[in-house]
Amino acid sequence: MAKTGYRFNPKTLSFDKVEITFRKRIGGWLLNLLSGFSMAIVLFVIYHLLFPSPKEESLKSENEGILVQYNLLSDEVDRLDNVLASLKHRDDNLHRVIFEMEPVVHTSRQAETRRMSYREKLRFLNSTELIVNTTRKIDTLLNAIRQQRAAYNEVNALARDNTEMIASIPTTLPVALNTSTIYLAAAYGPCMHPVYKILKFHQGMDFSGPIGAPVRATGNGVVESCGNAKEVGLYIIINHGFEYKSLYAHLEQINVTKGKKVKRGEVIALLGNSGQVSGPHLHYEVHKNGKPVNPINYFFNDLSAGEFDVLEEAANNTGQSMD
Repeated sequence: MAKTGYRFNPKTLSFDKVEITFRKRIGGWLLNLLSGFSMAIVLFVIYHLLFPSPKEESLKSENEGILVQYNLLSDEVDRLDNVLASLKHRDDNLHRVIFEMEPVVHTSRQAETRRMSYREKLRFLNSTELIVNTTRKIDTLLNAIRQQRAAYNEVNALARDNTEMIASIPTTLPVALNTSTIYLAAAYGPCMHPVYKILKFHQGMDFSGPIGAPVRATGNGVVESCGNAKEVGLYIIINHGFEYKSLYAHLEQINVTKGKKVKRGEVIALLGNSGQVSGPHLHYEVHKNGKPVNPINYFFNDLSAGEFDVLEEAANNTGQSMD
């Protein structure tokens, strides 16, 4: 049986009687049901967008943790790669400077382990890609370590066959470096002369320090000459053999005589202020085949890879010599 309803008629400004059939009632219910269902879906989507589920929160937290761990691991790989680069530099010096050989070529040493901005690069990577990327970096690093080990095995073999030469070549520091008392003041290369105020080629390295600090022989050898000269003051020249000589100048006191045999590390003089100088220091030179060479390439016996890098950086930042 049809129900009776009323609908407002704007033309007559009155309510007209309308019969509501069963079909119309079913249609109204379905329409209301569909509207309610649609609204529920919209509310459900909005809720999940604003309030992630515990599982989603857990996955998000896990992914963030993976990213942090990957960044830490990548930083560690880069740090190890920097250490390898320093070792390579020292290894090249051993081959080229000491044994006069071409250094071993490492084709993939830094192929994929250079420092990069991971935050931007990793934002769009999934866990699988992170693992693949990390594995690739570690494989590259392991390959570089294997190559470096082979290079050092070669150096060890050469050293065993050249024991006397290794003991004689000037490969240690002439003074004990200390950032507060004794430090590198001028490097090998073009420097401003402290007296003449002109750019001159500085044939050695200046180590500033207190008067009386011990100066040591940098390799086994024989004192070729020692004495006093106008510009260099009190000086010592050691002949190490194998075409190597070392010079120690501006000394306060000489503890050896001409012709004396000296050992590496033996105190041969005291740091001073003699000759034409701008302050107390040791001027140190290394000569190979009668020509001055950069002494910094021969300090690997005394310095770790990190210490060598610090000294090399300091050498690059000196502008005026002290003699």
